[in-house]
Amino acid sequence: MRLLSWNIHKGIGGQDRRYALERIIDCVEAENPDLVCLQEVDRLVRRSRFDDQPRLLAHALRFHSVFQQNVPVGGGSYGNLVLSRWPVASRHRIGLRQGARKPRGAQLLVVDSPEGELHLVHTHLGLAERERRWQVERLLGHMLFRSADRHPTLMVGDFNDWRNALAPALAAGGFRQVTSPVGRFRTFPAWLAIGALDKVFARGPIDVRQARVVRTSLAKVASDHLPLVVDFHLTRKPEA
Repeated sequence: MRLLSWNIHKGIGGQDRRYALERIIDCVEAENPDLVCLQEVDRLVRRSRFDDQPRLLAHALRFHSVFQQNVPVGGGSYGNLVLSRWPVASRHRIGLRQGARKPRGAQLLVVDSPEGELHLVHTHLGLAERERRWQVERLLGHMLFRSADRHPTLMVGDFNDWRNALAPALAAGGFRQVTSPVGRFRTFPAWLAIGALDKVFARGPIDVRQARVVRTSLAKVASDHLPLVVDFHLTRKPEA
């Protein structure tokens, strides 16, 4: 099974500043993922031609789609999007806004994969380290998050964590970092990546076969981040 995670920067290239959602679609299709976790996805916003990006992306890939609106922009919004080849058994949203800072959130999905149910946690954390620590603490302690403890769990997204400072807190919660060592997983900025901001963590019976950064010429111009790809299997089906 294959997962792709990517901050798509609303489909706007990080260097050429050109809006071209088709570049995002082409990059994703080239990797042939089963699960797609995208951050900074626009819906009905002027800068992206008022496109309904969640609908267009789901239509292009012919996947199930779950969108989480986080930030209002004019009459539209942007947020997190999960696309899944397989049915979604349950879905929840947790708000991760701290005080007056920019709204953030996490998506909690149970995906009915061919190898059993997978708990997929998808997020885009804040810019300040104290904010991110609070967000991880809130997420790990939330009732909705803990209700899926029996499932194998992948936590993915743009963590905005330059120093990898969140890894100890997540390790204390039973998560191991898939995107380690961080020097192999630099994703930002796309054209000259120096920061490992995009991360994947796993908990439970998950066998990660491979994790890598997509460094194609198209990926380097399509967004300001590079995509992550993880190939994995569930090593046993969860108990009923």
